[in-house]
Amino acid sequence: MNADHVADGPTHVHGTVEILSGAAPIESENIGTALDRLHDDTEKAPLDVDGREPTEEEKATLRKVAGTIPWISWVLCVAEVAERASYYGASQVFNDFMQFPLPKGGNGSGAVPKSNPNGHAGALNQGLQFASAFSTLFTFLAYVFPILGAYIADTRLGRFKTIILGVVIGAVAHVIMIGGAAPSLLKAGKGLAPFIVSFFTLAIGAGIFKPNVAPIVADQYKDQRQLIKTLKSGEKVIVDPETTIQRVFLIFYAAVNVGAFFAIATTYTEKYVGFWLSFLLPGIVYFLLPFLLLSIYKKIINKKPQGSEIVNFFKIIWASLRYNKFQVWKKDFWSAATPTKLSERGVQVGWTDRAVLDVQRTMEACVIFLYFPVYNINDGGVGAVQSNQGASMTNNGAPTDLLGNFNPLVIIAVAPVLSHGLYPLLARYGIKFGPIRRMTFGFMLAAISGAIGAIVQWRVYETSPCGYQASTCDDVSSINIWWQIPNVALGAISELFCNVTAYELAYSRSPPHLKSVVFALFLFTTALSSALGEILIPAIADPHLIWVWGGPAIALFVQTIVFWIRHHKLDDDVYMLEQDTPTHSQARLSHSDTVEENVVRDVEKA
Repeated sequence: MNADHVADGPTHVHGTVEILSGAAPIESENIGTALDRLHDDTEKAPLDVDGREPTEEEKATLRKVAGTIPWISWVLCVAEVAERASYYGASQVFNDFMQFPLPKGGNGSGAVPKSNPNGHAGALNQGLQFASAFSTLFTFLAYVFPILGAYIADTRLGRFKTIILGVVIGAVAHVIMIGGAAPSLLKAGKGLAPFIVSFFTLAIGAGIFKPNVAPIVADQYKDQRQLIKTLKSGEKVIVDPETTIQRVFLIFYAAVNVGAFFAIATTYTEKYVGFWLSFLLPGIVYFLLPFLLLSIYKKIINKKPQGSEIVNFFKIIWASLRYNKFQVWKKDFWSAATPTKLSERGVQVGWTDRAVLDVQRTMEACVIFLYFPVYNINDGGVGAVQSNQGASMTNNGAPTDLLGNFNPLVIIAVAPVLSHGLYPLLARYGIKFGPIRRMTFGFMLAAISGAIGAIVQWRVYETSPCGYQASTCDDVSSINIWWQIPNVALGAISELFCNVTAYELAYSRSPPHLKSVVFALFLFTTALSSALGEILIPAIADPHLIWVWGGPAIALFVQTIVFWIRHHKLDDDVYMLEQDTPTHSQARLSHSDTVEENVVRDVEKA
């Protein structure tokens, strides 16, 4: 099967683009040949004209550069800044709010008294395990609900309206959270109930918002083919959609962390003013979000929902599981769900054989996402362990959550270095640094980060007045909290190689009608990490905290070796990404009998 061709719908294709980092739906040679003919006029264009497609020789010799990012994508990134400022600004102080009691001699709103700069801000006094469990639960819910958000977007409302729905739910959560942190309620011991309500509501709103914003940012870039461009220097280059999408997601991820950086303000306000202000500040930013989104409503490229496509996506998966008796290792696993095979069983379905191939290719790409749960628990530690470690160290008046907030600062600083420095430099010298290489490098950085966390924890135990009971000690270790920086910085840098690359793969490997779904599936790996963290909650206690850091680091190191061995060849594959095709489940292929047979054979081969 020739992997250099993509499948067509029933009529025509508006553009294709060569992608080195993704697997698009692939169809038979017949359709590929038909697509080649569609571009005959373009290929015959004069070779000295900018804007034409490159020849094969030019593809092999010319440097690839990013295209111009539409201004509307920048505005949507600003919207992401506001939403993430809300999410991280509030959730960053959850640990202290839940774990510690109201400080003695404080103002009753959770702030420490001036006479105790090394004290902990707190409110609910529920303890470390409760705080770790609910912090992990919040992350779990915020990354499970994206599946619901993707379903609503792709079947009912479309991405933009679903984003608005998520924003409205989040706004309600902020109002409840601000009111529930009032000093009068905290002093009366009645702060838990409103906090729990706002806790779950904010997770739902964030989950509905999250899977739709990244795809809609990338959707604004409309040029879907490689094109020749001559720079002012006279150098002829290829404007490459893959490189452009890579830059779009680096910028998007930096925007995520600009919002996350807002949490530094809330960690200081919790300690010196009170939790009501820590919840109010992100709320103010969030309340501006609907006005920003509504101001660009008429200018945005907003793809309409595809109705039954996502439903068929899950039906195809279920049919494959059911008729293979859940034997997922079978070579012809996906062919069992093709209408051709199902009709032999007397089962009639509403999708085509091509739709099955779409699901197969998408799910094969999603296998890579399964490596992320172990990676995620190395990035910042399990549950509240990083915050707890900081609380056991000398902080000289700095909030115990402060160092965790250097994660976004590092990302903001390093993202442009990669986007405009390292990656273009590697491209200029022809050094391949494909998605698997990037993710492998990022995984290794995270493993080293976790190992450093274990070493710091060991030193905390060794220098604490209470020894290996440092978490419950009234005094702190002589180790300064700033020793958390290497752990935080390496984890942050690893995200730019792992998470951003996963965003690229989720976008480039999925059919147009499944992009939100694939993003939701990637985000769901964070929920799996949280579930894994929940399993580890009983171990998050003295004197076992060294292994809470070191165990996941060792697991990630071993996993990274397996990841490279199994997937390194993907960096050498060439795929074609189709961006504008009719919906596949409703398609009736023009070469019906021949093409249907070829697609079934392709499914059985893969």
